[in-house]
Amino acid sequence: MSEPGESGPSGAGAGAPEPGGALGATGPSVKQLIVLSVPAVAIGIGSALVLWTVSSLAELLEGFLWTTLPASFGADEATPWWIFTVLTLTGAAIGAVVWLVPGHAGQDSATTELNGPFPGLKALPSLVIVVTLSLAGGVSLGPENPIIAINAALSMALLARAARVPQQLIAALAIAGTIGALFGTPVAAALVFTGLVGAMKTGGSLWDRLFLPLASAGAGAATMDLLGGSKMSFELEPMGTLEPIYLLTGLVVAAASALLGIAAAWVFPHLHRAFHALRNPIIFTTLGGMVLGVLGILGGPITLFKGLEQTGELLKDPSAYSPGQLAAFTGIKVVAMLVAASAGFRGGRIFPVVFVGTALGLFGAAVIPDLPIALAVACGVMGIVLAATRDGWIALFIGAAIVGDTTVLAPLCLIVLPVWLMVTKAPELVVSPPAPGVSVPNPDTRRKL
Repeated sequence: MSEPGESGPSGAGAGAPEPGGALGATGPSVKQLIVLSVPAVAIGIGSALVLWTVSSLAELLEGFLWTTLPASFGADEATPWWIFTVLTLTGAAIGAVVWLVPGHAGQDSATTELNGPFPGLKALPSLVIVVTLSLAGGVSLGPENPIIAINAALSMALLARAARVPQQLIAALAIAGTIGALFGTPVAAALVFTGLVGAMKTGGSLWDRLFLPLASAGAGAATMDLLGGSKMSFELEPMGTLEPIYLLTGLVVAAASALLGIAAAWVFPHLHRAFHALRNPIIFTTLGGMVLGVLGILGGPITLFKGLEQTGELLKDPSAYSPGQLAAFTGIKVVAMLVAASAGFRGGRIFPVVFVGTALGLFGAAVIPDLPIALAVACGVMGIVLAATRDGWIALFIGAAIVGDTTVLAPLCLIVLPVWLMVTKAPELVVSPPAPGVSVPNPDTRRKL
């Protein structure tokens, strides 16, 4: 989100977009769809290129921070004092950028969701810096919120006038393109936008409304695939024939995962308030980095970073970890995500909760007799993603995609129903921005502290 007083794509955050909402109450015409397909595909490709560029920069910096540099001191990525040092200094660096650099890295990610609000152009350089530092420094947050914000702001600034495309539609296409690139498939974006479109009271075919977001998401996913981007999909032993008992044992795992997400959502605003009571970003972000360093020492390298590669590491050889280790990974990662999001780091919460759900699912498979590992992991991921996103479609999609087994979809579609009843009225994993009239520290005031 932009700072107070800014407006327009060059300075203000756009509100949550309504996909296709500017194309008329009866839906877009065929001519409109054809004409707008060009900017839709362009936005998808551009969104993937931004994600790839930032991810590549972060990987280069990560290699320097965690491989090249520690070797000079006789350490490695698992050395406790090195983990603490890197995360503490990462927190201090991000805090300095948020405090002093123009734009202040945009809106606090703890208060935003995937559909905005979005920052102005002035905030983008600082936002790129902090998300790169966060990804490279081992912070337990994903890139989704900042990258979507960057892509939406850039797309609105570049195309609003040149292509005469409504800003809300541009923002929607940037969201779709980025989600397609992040998950490596346009299906994820289509599912997200199905919910958004369903909530709109506008006419026209559902597929007319999804046409442009799907074009952007497909272009983003294809571009990321061509660039060799990672995907949120792994291979586990297939579930096999569905047994009635699997519905009960799977529900136990999914419910436990959802309850963990609900507990995290309840703690989140209190922890966020405690960190931000320190007022100066360089103080509370450095403190957050120190806490993350301690947690990294306790959990080891597998509990650091956004969690996607570490999820693959868990699933590569699940038998290598004891139930106690899996339980520890689950708890440490949840706390690390909450601390990172509360202490002013910029990043999303989906990738870390996927790691949490995976670790919890593996724990369930280890302690519940005869529960197939694929179903256990799918249920663990689905439960906490459902609690974190309040989106049944994306929870089902990620739960099934993460294990690479479509046979889990049938039990997941039944198990998700009671779990949805658990989460629908529970707190959300997002901090509500201050109400109008509530005083908050201004970044310019902070600079004088």
